[in-house]
Amino acid sequence: MAQEIESQPETWRAAARLATAADCPLPAPGLKVAVIGCGTSWFMAQSYAALREAVGLGVTDAFAASEAPLAGRDYDAVVAITRSGTTTEVLRLLAEVRGRVRTVAVVGDPDTPVRESADEVIALPFADERSVVQTRFATTALTLLRAHLGQDVGPAAADAQAALRQPVAQEWIDAEQFTFLGRGWTYGLANEAALKMREASQSWTESYPAMEYRHGPIAIAAPGRVTWMFGDAPEGLAEQVAATGAAFVDHPLEPLADLVLLQRVALERARARGLDPDAPRNLTRSVILAPR
Repeated sequence: MAQEIESQPETWRAAARLATAADCPLPAPGLKVAVIGCGTSWFMAQSYAALREAVGLGVTDAFAASEAPLAGRDYDAVVAITRSGTTTEVLRLLAEVRGRVRTVAVVGDPDTPVRESADEVIALPFADERSVVQTRFATTALTLLRAHLGQDVGPAAADAQAALRQPVAQEWIDAEQFTFLGRGWTYGLANEAALKMREASQSWTESYPAMEYRHGPIAIAAPGRVTWMFGDAPEGLAEQVAATGAAFVDHPLEPLADLVLLQRVALERARARGLDPDAPRNLTRSVILAPR
């Protein structure tokens, strides 16, 4: 996990080069798109969907692969994000829409069943991982998608390098609880941050849209706990969290680079607790279900 976290600035730059190639098969502007994934990949789908709509490139919905209501909707394309290329729910959904909707899979390991299930495949083998806990594949896939939307991802890669050098505060390693917040596309990052901490360090974490935090969840903020904001915080929120005694974290880093810092926090919390984030409890690299 440590080695894979460290490699992210370079894998992001490599993904950006793929995204700007003339033959990149990602959906063109104006198409109605569904983006699917499971776990971490679903959260990256959430961020991509919010970004694509925000820049006016077309209706874009993100779904967990097991819950995607594609049968009655007229999508022009389906984008599947899958590190392993073997996740059962993703493969089943691609099979269900085959021949009816154009499908594109973004995958870490291309020599897997997804190659036969999707119409087109974008392989990111340089971002594939040995650790069960995902870090660089997820952020590299999102960087690919962001670059294809026309975003300059160079500043994010530069900030990621800074995030790799930033000290991990002891209060983050010792904290009892974390809540992660985001707005728009960074809400997907907040969801991913919470999952990363659960997986790697068995931590108590929650995640919410930032404007929803004051509608109940702020009740758990207290001394020894952390509220971590991805991107710009709503007006007055930092002061309200500070009044509870909880620590409010709001870095000037580009939000995806801030997720790199959070990955390092998850790793250090795992180490402090004697846990192995490369082989977390109850988890495997891919969820493969018995045939129906």
